[in-house]
Amino acid sequence: MRSHPFSLLLLTAFILAACSHAPPRNPMAQWVPSPNHEPRRPILIVIHATEQDGVQESLDTLRTRNSGGPVSAHYLIGKDGGLYQLVSDDLRAWHAGPGHWGTITDVNSASIGIELDNDGASPFAPEQIASLLKLLGDLCERLDIPRSQIVAHADFAPTRKRDPGKLFPWKQLADAGFGRWPDADAGDPPEGFDPWLALRLVGYPLDDRAATVRAFHRHYRGTETDALDAEDARILHALTRERAPDR
Repeated sequence: MRSHPFSLLLLTAFILAACSHAPPRNPMAQWVPSPNHEPRRPILIVIHATEQDGVQESLDTLRTRNSGGPVSAHYLIGKDGGLYQLVSDDLRAWHAGPGHWGTITDVNSASIGIELDNDGASPFAPEQIASLLKLLGDLCERLDIPRSQIVAHADFAPTRKRDPGKLFPWKQLADAGFGRWPDADAGDPPEGFDPWLALRLVGYPLDDRAATVRAFHRHYRGTETDALDAEDARILHALTRERAPDR
């Protein structure tokens, strides 16, 4: 019996579709699949500010390139709270660039990138932050990301970046249970407390200490000064005290 050309086309399409979803295999090895696996999952969320002039410009940039080359992010949130996804959660977006946070040396491979439509000098709209909080709750729950593991782009790249900037409401996020914030009752640090070691323990790089302090101050004090003082020591002491799990 002769096969109908349309049936052959359907069969070919089915075979090609099946092959496109097959996991990559090393031709040097015999494939003996195990059921004991799961997708690679991010362990960090990075907050950015677009520093551009509106959602459409940022959507265009995040699907093409900026002055440094191709760029993307997993999500973009507009000033009105509108939420856009550009890259699947299980894929590596190009939003972080060079830098390291604690022991994470390839931040792109370990993180979800969230861009906020903001010019870098204006307050963040309430609708935008409300949308961000909903998204953080979804990501932390669905992807099992620790709620404390939310950082600024500038935190791990202080010599290159300043976003999301000193006006970003980190305390509001902390009040909703996201990110890290010093306990008010932590007290003064003990004698001999080393704030530089504490910064490193929190995750900050120390390659350029002045730049690191500026990033730390944007996050925890809403300023951009570059010298540590007694209040910084108190904050760092609170941040590095032993914590209970936050999942």
